[in-house]
Amino acid sequence: MAPHPVVQAIIDLSAGAIGGAACVFSGQPLDTAKVKMQTFPTLYRGFIHCITSTYKQVGLRGFYQGTIPALMANVAENSVLFMSYGFCQQVIRFTAGLHSDAVLSDFQKACAGSVASIFSSFVLCPTELVKCRLQAMYEMETSGKITKSQNSVWSVVKSIIRNEGPQGFFQGLTTTIAREVPGYFCFFGGYEFCRTGFAEYMKCAKDDIGVIPVMFSGGFGGACLWLVVYPMDCVKSRIQVMSMMGKQAGFLKTFITITRTEGVRALYSGLTPTMVRTFPANGALFLGYEASRKLMMKQFDS
Repeated sequence: MAPHPVVQAIIDLSAGAIGGAACVFSGQPLDTAKVKMQTFPTLYRGFIHCITSTYKQVGLRGFYQGTIPALMANVAENSVLFMSYGFCQQVIRFTAGLHSDAVLSDFQKACAGSVASIFSSFVLCPTELVKCRLQAMYEMETSGKITKSQNSVWSVVKSIIRNEGPQGFFQGLTTTIAREVPGYFCFFGGYEFCRTGFAEYMKCAKDDIGVIPVMFSGGFGGACLWLVVYPMDCVKSRIQVMSMMGKQAGFLKTFITITRTEGVRALYSGLTPTMVRTFPANGALFLGYEASRKLMMKQFDS
């Protein structure tokens, strides 16, 4: 028997939060390298140079700048994302005239994930803005773009409220939504497609394929997402970090400026640490989500 919709929403929200926390703890250092390379593509020769330079400049703690907002961002985003994902699946079943317990195709689940990402964008944008600014704070100060850095979550939040007002937390929202909608279609589509492949090969249900296949499927979904949306993510990071200096141009103008002055290659700066990070981070995300959701559903059934 399916749980009450409210109970199901709470289960999906809780499982998404657990998955989001697992994602941050497994991938934060590489995410920091990604943001630094996106914002300052000419400052680092490559992924290894960025890692070694960061360690020499500020030590190991430099890789964990922005961990608290990253944790807040991922827990909030994935809570809303997976709760909305469950809701959007029910909407698709209703519009397709299917039973509420009917199994959706991989394409239908990808569509549900794509629509669900719109809701999570409104939660993600403010927390990711703070995270990106903290991660790139050292480079902003040493390059002379800002006179004094803020080295804590609260100092960044106060600076945004004082200089930009509440709307300042939504710098890059349009770009975030433009990134999330196609990205999460590929994310959930790739994940479900990969799980289906494992289930057929192992001749078992998708929920019984085991830990390694689930983690690989999550990593594969993450790789699909980033290969499609990486240039938009680069523009988003640039808008969110550079807006510290004052009003920043919108998505289209920033995109054109980057391609004209730095070339198309700059839009892919930081792709290496992102692709390295995607398998452990998104593998941990889906493993945390699936395992905790299955446990909570089992508790409800019993």
